Amino acid sequence: MAWNRPGGSGPHEPWQRPPTNRSPQQQLWRRLKPWFTRFGKGPGGLAGIVLAFVLVLLVLGSQVVIGTGEVGVVLRLGRYDRLLGPGMHFKWPRPIETVVKTAAGRTHAVSDNALELTQDGALVNVEYTVQYEVDDLRKYLFSAEDADGTVAVAAQAAVRAVIGQASLDRLLADRGTTLADAAAQALQRRLDAYGVGIRVSEISLQSVSPPAEVKDAFDDVDKAREEKSSAEVEARAYAGKVLPAARSEAAKTLAEAQAYKAERVARAQGETAQFNLLLAAYRAAPALTRRRLWLETMEEVLAGQHKVIAGGNGPVSVQLPSTPAPAPAASAGQGAATPQAKP
Repeated sequence: MAWNRPGGSGPHEPWQRPPTNRSPQQQLWRRLKPWFTRFGKGPGGLAGIVLAFVLVLLVLGSQVVIGTGEVGVVLRLGRYDRLLGPGMHFKWPRPIETVVKTAAGRTHAVSDNALELTQDGALVNVEYTVQYEVDDLRKYLFSAEDADGTVAVAAQAAVRAVIGQASLDRLLADRGTTLADAAAQALQRRLDAYGVGIRVSEISLQSVSPPAEVKDAFDDVDKAREEKSSAEVEARAYAGKVLPAARSEAAKTLAEAQAYKAERVARAQGETAQFNLLLAAYRAAPALTRRRLWLETMEEVLAGQHKVIAGGNGPVSVQLPSTPAPAPAASAGQGAATPQAKP
């Protein structure tokens, strides 16, 4: 290359400028030095230099850049004045105005563990994490000297109050999940009373366990509780399989009983109505009714039997069949075949 040919005074850039190792500040001073020299030769030159230097400091100190996701809090003479969003802004230089930058919308977290006392007097080791966000930046920065420390202390008090209202069995059964919301609400009420501009997002009770000295005994209790829950699940499954069949059988038996009841009631009602009719006829004509009943009874008894009818004009010889008649018919025939005619 033309700017890197041998025999020259050293490597050169394409624009014939030798490389430099000066810092940006040194380069800036190198460029401004002739101007300051010319400016300082006349009367009052030193004052002009000082004035120019002050103007540069004012310009540089009046600019502030707020990054994305940040919020700037402007303090004028140490007191809150306004908020600045992302971008470049102008302000009064120090010490008139200062800017405190903080992340906007960032979730803060505080974790802790403590030995707490339950409602029934048992000790449990509780590990928890509090997640919170800044709801009011002005209150967060100026209402408390250490807002994060305030959250930690208030969280301890809230968790202690909630644990103290629950029994040990309840804590170990659900691992404190149902108490997390109550603890978060209690913490939020405390922080609102303090006025620190913090909104609690969540409290998670990560671990609720007995002290190490009695952990083995509580593990046995926990195992028994799990076995109880398993037995209850199996019992419910068995009941879900057996109960439908039992209900079906019970419904079938009940339907049959209802049908039998209806049949018996209808038959009894029919017999009652028939008896009432017979009673009315008997009261109207007793002799005729008795005769009729006797004839109807004889018809039922002698139906399908061998019968011998003897006349009244002389003796009758009765020859019984060789095949013996059934027992009821034989007794009936014997009673009917013996009459003798009178000479």
